[in-house]
Amino acid sequence: MPSPRPTRTFYRDHGKRIFDFICAGWGLLLLSPVLVVVALAVKCSSRGPVFFTQERVGKDGKIFRLWKFRSMVAGAERVGPEITSSGDERVTPVGRYLRKWKLDEMPQLWNVVRGDMSLVGPRPETLSHVQDYTPEQREVLSVRPGITDLAAIAYRHEEELLATAKDAAQFYREVVLPHKLSLNREYIANLSLPFDLRLIFRTFKVISAGPPLPADGKAEAQKTPR
Repeated sequence: MPSPRPTRTFYRDHGKRIFDFICAGWGLLLLSPVLVVVALAVKCSSRGPVFFTQERVGKDGKIFRLWKFRSMVAGAERVGPEITSSGDERVTPVGRYLRKWKLDEMPQLWNVVRGDMSLVGPRPETLSHVQDYTPEQREVLSVRPGITDLAAIAYRHEEELLATAKDAAQFYREVVLPHKLSLNREYIANLSLPFDLRLIFRTFKVISAGPPLPADGKAEAQKTPR
């Protein structure tokens, strides 16, 4: 059954974008020394560009280019699966550190400033996954995708989880992604400034000192602030 249409509020319509622009802009400014250090580490540790970009599906199905610090060998997307699991040999030594602490995601603050993304919202997927969404699941495209959200917190150890599956791509498509989309729809139904602030706080908390990997990702989702 389709979810009831969320009530329109000032924060949904205007405030969230203002909040995103101000916070992401200041974030880029304050984190600029860290960004420079990470960029140098990526450039000096392996051949290839500093940044990795990839087309993702955004609000209303619009395609945009998502930015990350490169954490894998150059051209990794052409020589291996789309899904990355723990132990993937394409990940560089510096990249492992960046991915562990989510530092590779920092350039997405630029995506937020541009309006491609939000600080909090459903993580953007590739077109190959989005084209298989059901009509109900496509509800997640009604808002800007985000850097973090309920699903990102619940599946913060996603790579380790996928490494336990016989077929990581199939497990992601049939088990992980449907659960993520369910959490995405729950987020949209409860979207508000207090909720966004709680999720941002929770994100920093679990990155710095998260509990062990849950058995299937769902256990940790139960603990995510509502």
